[in-house]
Amino acid sequence: MTNPFFENKGPFKINEILSNINIDSNLKNFDTSISDVKDLFNATKSDITFFHSKKYESLASTTKASYCVTTNQLSSVLPKNCEPIKVNNVLVSTAMITRMFYPNAITDDFDPKTLNIEKTSFNNFVNHGQNILVGKNVKIGSNCSIGHNTIIESNVVVGDNCSIGSNVIIRNTLIKNNVSILDGCVIGKKGFGFFPSRDVNIRYPHIGIVIIEDNCEIGCGSTIDRGSLSNTIIGKNTFIDNQVHIAHNNKIGENCIIAGQVGFAGSSTLGNNVMIGGQAGISGHLKVGNNVQIGGGSGVVKNISDNSKVMGYPAKDLKKFIKDNK
Repeated sequence: MTNPFFENKGPFKINEILSNINIDSNLKNFDTSISDVKDLFNATKSDITFFHSKKYESLASTTKASYCVTTNQLSSVLPKNCEPIKVNNVLVSTAMITRMFYPNAITDDFDPKTLNIEKTSFNNFVNHGQNILVGKNVKIGSNCSIGHNTIIESNVVVGDNCSIGSNVIIRNTLIKNNVSILDGCVIGKKGFGFFPSRDVNIRYPHIGIVIIEDNCEIGCGSTIDRGSLSNTIIGKNTFIDNQVHIAHNNKIGENCIIAGQVGFAGSSTLGNNVMIGGQAGISGHLKVGNNVQIGGGSGVVKNISDNSKVMGYPAKDLKKFIKDNK
C-alpha cells in the first residue's frame, strides 16, 4: 500500500545513496534505481532495507530487497539477491537514507490545511461538537460522532460507527469500523526515535502509520505512536484503558485487554487474547505469545511463550513469583 501521509522523493540511484551516507563501496551496479526504503519483511527487489540485530536473522535471510545496510558481522546472513552495504552504525545510516526519501517525516508540524468541520461536507452527516478541524482527503464513514476541540488531520480514514471523543488529535492513521477513541488521545504522532549526540540529537524519520482494527476502544489520554518503517497495529476487539502508551512499530494482537498506565517500548509483538494489568511495562523488540496474562506492575524484559501467566520485575512465572514472595 502506498503511504498517503508522506511523499516519497525517490527513486534514487544507489550511488547517490552511498554518497549521502559517506560510504565508499565496491558495489557493481552504481546506476541501479532504488524506489524506497523498507523493513526486511516488506522490502521488494526495488527497495533498500537494513539489518542491525541477530534477532532478525530469519527475516534477513529471506528478504527480497536488492540492497541491505548492515554490519560486516551480519552480512553473511543475507541471501544472494541482496547485496550488503557495510557500515559502522546501521541505524544512523538508515536514518540518513530514510531522510532522503521522506524529508517531511522528521517533524510533526501541525496540519495547515484543516478546515472547521462546518465548512466541509461532514457537517451534514457526522454528529459533532464544536471547534472540530478536519484536514484534506479525510474519509469518515456513516454513523460516526466527534467530540469538541478534536483535530483529524489530512488523509486520515475513519470507518463506520466510530466514536471519537473531545480533545483528540489523529494523524497518520487508518481506523476501521466500530472503534471508540476516548477523550484526550493523541494517535499517529512520531515515535521517540533518535540517536543521542552531545551537540544535536539525530532524529529518525517515522514514515509508518497507525492501524486500528475493528471493534477497538482506546482509553482517555492514551498515546499511540506511528511506526518508523513498519506500522503500529492494534488488533481487532482490543480494549485499551486510560493513559496507556504504545510506542512505534508495536503489533498488538486481537482480543487483548490492556489496563491503565501500561507502557510499551518500540517494536514488540503481542499475540491474541493477552491481558496486561495496570502499570506494567513491556520492553522493546520482544515477542509475547497468545493467551498470556501479565500481572499489574510487572516489567517484561524477555520473550513470553503462549499460555503463560507472569508477574514481577523481571516478570517471571506467576507460581514462582507467589512462592518467592510468601
